Amino acid sequence: MRLERKGNRMKQNRIFVEGLQGAGKTAFVNNLSEQLSDFKVFREGDYSPVELAWCAYVTEQQYQDVLAKYPSLRTEIAEKTLTEGTHKIICYSQILTDIPGFHKDLEKYEIYNGNWEKESFEQVILSRFQKWEGEKQIFECSIFQNIIVNQMLYFMMSEDEIIDFYMALKDVLSDQPFQIIYLDVEDIPEAVDVIRKERVDEQGNELWFQMMVEYLQNSPCGKTYALEGIEGLIWHLEQRRKLEHRMLGQVFPENSVILKAKSDGVKEFIKKC
Repeated sequence: MRLERKGNRMKQNRIFVEGLQGAGKTAFVNNLSEQLSDFKVFREGDYSPVELAWCAYVTEQQYQDVLAKYPSLRTEIAEKTLTEGTHKIICYSQILTDIPGFHKDLEKYEIYNGNWEKESFEQVILSRFQKWEGEKQIFECSIFQNIIVNQMLYFMMSEDEIIDFYMALKDVLSDQPFQIIYLDVEDIPEAVDVIRKERVDEQGNELWFQMMVEYLQNSPCGKTYALEGIEGLIWHLEQRRKLEHRMLGQVFPENSVILKAKSDGVKEFIKKC
């Protein structure tokens, strides 16, 4: 594939939307997809050709074990499963069920959260990006967020080590056109406060915040550095933002654009393309 140009205008066929939690990625993706109505959108939990967030990555035997354990969900599981080589990908978060423990059980088959060793994890990611085909695609947090969080919190990799991985990823993508739109959160404490109030249940319980804090505290990085509560979460997000800015400038300077979070950046981006 080649980039199509008219004068100084460039048509990007593959777009990644990235940014911290609370940056407005979902709204931006929705607005962008309205402007680019012929593009296919890949959101978290969808089957994606590049990333595996919220999806179980299982062998044939593991797949059969899951079907045997949850016979009442056999049809739903089959409908949300795709085959890639020797593995199957189950988009389990899209399966609605009140069976206790189902989603938690399938979560252990993800390649994230320290479930896979570093080398195997990176090999799967690089291999899937290398095999990536297709045009006119929009991805929600599929090149930074889940990969980087796993590297930071579970592998406890240094910034330089993560940069090295992304240099390898860029080499894999050297002949492929893509654009990263980074929605930049400048005031992280304010963004966290907003999202805490937005993502609550009917009783007003802060589900997102509690989940994020527990996830952080229970990770190897969280335990090592005693990252707890709002202070720990903000510290982590600040470190991640710093790393992602470095990534954009050092690894992807020609493939990225930074827009202010929750701004009307879609029109701005379209104008630049």
